[in-house]
Amino acid sequence: MIDLSPAQAAARIVTLLDTPENRTLDFKRISSKHGRIVETICAFANSEGGLLAIGVGDGKDLKAGAKPQSRLFGIEENAEAFDDLRRQVMARFAPAIERLHWLRLPCTLHDGKPGHIVLLRVEKSEQVHTVTGDGTWVRMDASNREMNAAEIADLHYRRGVRSAVTELVPVALGLLKTDAWRRFVAARGLKSGTFAEQLLRIGLANKAGNEVQPTRAAVLLFADEPGSLLAAHDTRADIRLMVYDGKAPLPGATPNLRKSPKTIRGPLIDQIDAAVKAVLDELAQGLTLSGSGFKAKHVYPDRVVKEAIVNAVIHRDYRLNRDIFVRIFDDRIEVESPGAFPGSITPANIGRAGSKARNALVAQNLREFPVAPNIDAGEGVKMMFAEMAAAQLYPPQYSQNIEVAVESVTVTLLNLERPGAWNEVSDWIDREGFIQNAKLCEIAKIDTLKASKMLAAWREQGLLVPLPDRGKRNMAYTKPARKGEQSDLLSGLEEDNCGKG
Repeated sequence: MIDLSPAQAAARIVTLLDTPENRTLDFKRISSKHGRIVETICAFANSEGGLLAIGVGDGKDLKAGAKPQSRLFGIEENAEAFDDLRRQVMARFAPAIERLHWLRLPCTLHDGKPGHIVLLRVEKSEQVHTVTGDGTWVRMDASNREMNAAEIADLHYRRGVRSAVTELVPVALGLLKTDAWRRFVAARGLKSGTFAEQLLRIGLANKAGNEVQPTRAAVLLFADEPGSLLAAHDTRADIRLMVYDGKAPLPGATPNLRKSPKTIRGPLIDQIDAAVKAVLDELAQGLTLSGSGFKAKHVYPDRVVKEAIVNAVIHRDYRLNRDIFVRIFDDRIEVESPGAFPGSITPANIGRAGSKARNALVAQNLREFPVAPNIDAGEGVKMMFAEMAAAQLYPPQYSQNIEVAVESVTVTLLNLERPGAWNEVSDWIDREGFIQNAKLCEIAKIDTLKASKMLAAWREQGLLVPLPDRGKRNMAYTKPARKGEQSDLLSGLEEDNCGKG
């Protein structure tokens, strides 16, 4: 556990007490019973992570006219219970929650005595965790809820602990003995045994009673139309290419499409190649900007476009009844893949962490084709950021939509040259959590009006979002990936201050 100076701690606590409980922040006092605290830690790990302030009373219990500091009870309220909590955190979760970060803050307690509160940062976990003897918990808007068996199973899939591609599907093996299979066999060097025996030997089939059935991965890899075969099982596996006129899809009976949508089918190796070619062909033609008559060119690096499509195909959740969508607009490309981020990946950390293989059985067998897509164990995402930076473009923008019937992850590539100030602005937000007009004036050496226009443009482009509950004079902006985080509360809880400390 690490400590901050009194001045640093005081500033942190002022911000903390001014922030209401939400999906990623909770307050708990220390008592001899730790059930609620342990449940919150479990819920944060099973959700998107969060910050637990220990030794702090709930703001809802603050009496009218009382000072916020009256909520500070400290871990000294029951020091032995806090020590016991630390031991229980190490022992009560199955599997153990490993990525925990503890920060102790000195403060003046509600009774005027010196003491400490503790901030515990819980990272989104790679696993699904249960409190021994007390169930499996998930975080709601400002509380925790115990999950039922179906929800727990679903979370295993969403996290990538289980993958739908390993499951058997009742598809006739003969439908998989295709040209794609023959190319695979030749490259892999499979010579002996029957077709069924070969699939069994490499883990792409298994026995269901007396019958050999293929895995969903085998259907995806070798069937001429895997999407059509899997549709009978309420899942899809195709790619839809949409080319729009303008910068946004317009609602109504007549969509603003430049041409009819295109469905790209086939075994995954061919589907990737066909989708990449179709998108690059569209980009090479350029486009006339809507309402202007000017011709514009898309300038994304080809490698970045290909990697975005490869990642969507490999990492999508193949349980879900939704296709991948590639949308081309005047100023950007969007690649939307069904499923939430697997493991501990978030929109905020994917640039550093890279991708996580949800469907290892698909990824490892795609590598066996004569000309494999560039599947490089998570390094492809980092390459995308590097290539966009080298091209003087904005970095890839990742977002996750989990508030809909079919969850999805979207990567957006902006066809916009970034101004020189963006790198410093981005670094500042990563460190401090948000930026205001005055700070942008200082960074970019521009006046208030120009800074306001720059911030408005970044907001329109989706690069920044306003912080909630801010007046016009106090307006501040953060990155969409950081929205909802207590960024200024989390600084100091870096990844190396983790685990059992």
